[in-house]
Amino acid sequence: MTFSDFNFHPDLQEGLLSMGYKTPTPIQQEAIPLVMQKNDLIACAQTGTGKTASYLLPVLHQIAQTDKKYINTLILAPTRELAQQIDQQVEGLAYFTGISSIAVYGGGDGAIYETQKRALRDGVDLVIATPGRLIAHLTSGAINLDHLQHLILDEADRMLDMGFSDDIMRIISYLPKKRQTLLFSATMPPKIRSLANAILNQPLEVNIAISKPAEGITQQAYLTYDHQKLPLIESLLKDKTYQSGIIFSSTKDKVKELDRALRKTGIQAKAFHSDLNQEERETLLNAFRARQLPFLIGTDVLSRGIDVEGIELVINFDVPPDPEDYIHRIGRTARAATTGTAITFINERDQRKFFSIESLIGKEIPKVTLPEGLGESPLYQPELKRPDFKRRGGKNWKNRKPKPKTN
Repeated sequence: MTFSDFNFHPDLQEGLLSMGYKTPTPIQQEAIPLVMQKNDLIACAQTGTGKTASYLLPVLHQIAQTDKKYINTLILAPTRELAQQIDQQVEGLAYFTGISSIAVYGGGDGAIYETQKRALRDGVDLVIATPGRLIAHLTSGAINLDHLQHLILDEADRMLDMGFSDDIMRIISYLPKKRQTLLFSATMPPKIRSLANAILNQPLEVNIAISKPAEGITQQAYLTYDHQKLPLIESLLKDKTYQSGIIFSSTKDKVKELDRALRKTGIQAKAFHSDLNQEERETLLNAFRARQLPFLIGTDVLSRGIDVEGIELVINFDVPPDPEDYIHRIGRTARAATTGTAITFINERDQRKFFSIESLIGKEIPKVTLPEGLGESPLYQPELKRPDFKRRGGKNWKNRKPKPKTN
């Protein structure tokens, strides 16, 4: 099957050819015909499967066939990075169609807000927005959605995890009841089902191989004590085998701490977090995409918020709290049928969480021996209940080892 089989508008087809699109992915093969038939749709597909194009292409095809000038499509996304990424993809695919779009998100100064406001009043075909900033424009009266034809929720599970449920329902109150609604999510927990029941009309469903890492990812793990993690990163990166990678940590404070520590080692890595302003974040991402910055350090915002090809390495400095987050993190590498490496550091407290990841993906991930000179590893015993060292107090709790039990 090729993209020509969908019989897209000629101008859209030209955009596809110019971007090198040839063969649709499984999610695109299944979802595009259903969207073109104007069905409401629930699509479950993990990051990196081509889901963005699976809803953009049929929507752009429908817009290309109309001369009406109003906001035709609203796409909600959880982060500004994802909103920008979708907007860039629209720009590429719709280059020859004359279809317009704008990404609407928070951050920046008042000038950005005013620019968004003018664009919304002047009229665009697609609005890609984060919920909070869109509500600000709705309440100010800057945007009219009375003629909306399509509502798309991308990364719906992430939006609910970030607390946007009430905002989504408030936005929907501004929309016409007669519309096509598409919900895309990497996971399908009960809260997503409840949302779908509330806002979709007799939806069809597509479910594509969720919760399985891409075949091209080589997964490895090191059993470590916390004081071994930084020397281990130095050991992995010192020979410059990897030219591009992301180092994940679970909190913003840990990301900042790791940024300071790696800076002292000479490793070219910079922290990406919400305390940076919009210009600083865009500068970092552009440098990373251009290979001017080899490594980014970030939280799970980066696991779904960017789409950069050629990332060779993902390091989980600590085990993600949710097994599904592991899938998204390592999905940053081995994209578009390439290969990559994902390495996770497992301390004593995180062994049960890592075992849950192995259970989810249905395979045991190889445990690699620590490099010489770093000392011995903890034993992998996920069935044991680990003591909570932090509650014992003391500033050096991270480096403590459990005392052996005595009778």
